Amino acid sequence: MSEILDELQRRGLVAQTTDESALRQALAGGPITVYCGFDPTAPSLHMGNLVQLIVLRRLQRAGHRVICLVGGSTGLIGDPRPTAERVLRTKEQTADWVQRIERQVQPFLDFTGDNPAILVNNLDWTAPLSALDFLRDIGRHFRVNQMVRKDAVAARLESKDGISYTEFSYQILQGLDYLHLYREYGCTLQTGGQDQWGNLTAGSDLIHKVEGASVHLLTTPLVTDASGRKFGKSEGNALWLSAEMMSPYAFYQWWVNVEDASVVPMLETFTDRSTEDIARLGESSAQMPFLREAQRALAADVTTLVHGTAATLAVQAASEALFGKGDVTTLDARTLMDATSELPGGMVEVGSSVVDALVAVGLVDSRNAARRAIADGGASVNNVKVTDPEQVLGTQDFLHGRVALLRRGRKSLAAARLA
Repeated sequence: MSEILDELQRRGLVAQTTDESALRQALAGGPITVYCGFDPTAPSLHMGNLVQLIVLRRLQRAGHRVICLVGGSTGLIGDPRPTAERVLRTKEQTADWVQRIERQVQPFLDFTGDNPAILVNNLDWTAPLSALDFLRDIGRHFRVNQMVRKDAVAARLESKDGISYTEFSYQILQGLDYLHLYREYGCTLQTGGQDQWGNLTAGSDLIHKVEGASVHLLTTPLVTDASGRKFGKSEGNALWLSAEMMSPYAFYQWWVNVEDASVVPMLETFTDRSTEDIARLGESSAQMPFLREAQRALAADVTTLVHGTAATLAVQAASEALFGKGDVTTLDARTLMDATSELPGGMVEVGSSVVDALVAVGLVDSRNAARRAIADGGASVNNVKVTDPEQVLGTQDFLHGRVALLRRGRKSLAAARLA
């Protein structure tokens, strides 16, 4: 327990704390209870949420009690964005997303062992409150002059559209969450992303005013690329954890393609690998970047964490097969469709010649060019070299009755989709 803060700092998982020495002392004298909230502002969690789940996971493994809060009430409001008002979702849609997220967080934490994680929904304690009770019992502890200084609120007040009272009140609701969990479970630490600092301090301030107690906050740095650009919904580049919104294959490939400058920090943040192993992978990345050993280790570890071992093995097999190092015919239908979904291609009928198919999917410009590629031994169907320029595509060539993988040369791939 005494070493967990050092571990989090070493792995780049600490941006801010309220009082580091006091937090360190509390963790060393633990166990303490910690919580993090996840608002259902989308039907899936994303990479930023994954960082928080990893922090909770590490704290639980260190012996601390963790609470995973899904925001059934705060999700109906939405935390203020610096740019524009959120589109409010219906109560029915929010409830559906709450259930999705409750299922999604289950694999990351231990809910059954000697130190089980706790899953709560803040709608359970906010829904019974009347508006008058909320304003009298909670709202009176908040000062508007302090609330308007929060970064997101201040940015919105400077904009032409301003900010609605609905979003302005979000920090009060989040503060109420911390107060409730402090009273109900003795929770004394809240974690969140660095951009949530203003909302987090609302809770610690409220507890200090109402209970006269000092509690702790810890934020993690925002996940960015080497240029400093954030990954997330607001940037339009969210990395979704749901297989329905981002296939395990696409998820795995994203991590394989992480830039060299980011791979070591991401190994620290997202994997359980040791300092020595990460240093070795970093050396490999520096000396032989073309091997992408570090990226492949990162992709395997994170895909296994999010989607499981079976999914990781399936996407690795698909990746190998697509690059001619495996048997593409052994891939299951879902993995094959995921792996070929972003390939260029075209519609082809059974009985079409390979020559015409190569043209149809855009691998060559003409039938003559297709014939030359075959004559030079540079064309294949499902990783099997084509030697006969008169060969046609049969039913058996369309894997799972849907797609045939065509190749020209070593790297030019396309999908012939059954018309």
